[in-house]
Amino acid sequence: MKRFVIFMLSICLCFVFAGCRKKVKNELNIVTSCYPVYIMALNITRDVPGINLENMCDINTGCLHDFQLKSDDLKKIERSSVFIINGAGMESFLDKITKELSGIKIIDSSYNINLIKNSCKHNHEHKNHEHNYNSHIWLSISNYIAQVRNITQKLSEFNPGNSQKYQYNCDQYIQKLENLKSEFEENLYDITNKKIVTFHDAFPYFAQEFGLEIAGVINHEHENESSLKDLREIIEIIKENNIKCIFVEPQYNQNVAQIISGETGAEIFVLDPAVTGEKNPDSYINIMKQNLHTLIKSLE
Repeated sequence: MKRFVIFMLSICLCFVFAGCRKKVKNELNIVTSCYPVYIMALNITRDVPGINLENMCDINTGCLHDFQLKSDDLKKIERSSVFIINGAGMESFLDKITKELSGIKIIDSSYNINLIKNSCKHNHEHKNHEHNYNSHIWLSISNYIAQVRNITQKLSEFNPGNSQKYQYNCDQYIQKLENLKSEFEENLYDITNKKIVTFHDAFPYFAQEFGLEIAGVINHEHENESSLKDLREIIEIIKENNIKCIFVEPQYNQNVAQIISGETGAEIFVLDPAVTGEKNPDSYINIMKQNLHTLIKSLE
């Protein structure tokens, strides 16, 4: 009897250890660099067992242009199996990561996407960075779809056991995104007032996709003589082109826009670049739909 009990315990322990090994084998720790990429990964890995997904920094951090990589961020990435980035120069700290964490798998979601060169005029936010291209690629819905496909393909290569689940989620999400794009095209097609002024240079891809013309970009730092000159130029652009609205972003202070509005009579509206938000798979779609509602109201 004693031998039988020991035998049964041994069998149970084998199953327990086998289960533990299986869990570790199928587990995948994924870290994303920024909020829009986090939402992409959240949709692609939805209901896939063994996925641990987190963003590198707080999801309310915003754009990473001036982001300083901290030791805690580096440790979080080090603990991951896969690091998914926006690419297109957004992650200026990437060289540090590839140097210190040579074994980590990196997915660049901007792969094979046609990039827009940064504008020199009215574009001061990139002056301390080496990249020459605008990195806000996700604000074109077509680019966003391409990013989702890039991430899905690479995750399927790195984790082939879940490739069918990734592809299914990808297809489901892209269908929603295609519907969103069609909604934009239908509602913006007949708008004749195509010239807009934006707060900073986040919307070139968005404007390119939907036929808008960015007449001017407001610099959010106006402490020096050069910035004051830019401010005067923006005011002249608005007056000369009879522009009726200024688009600001919820992540930034609106004081400068208020000054311009007072000088020109242009009304202030909010366009969200989708760099912050909730941990909701539909967050990008919800933000973009609100942007569409804003554009219809402001440009009609």
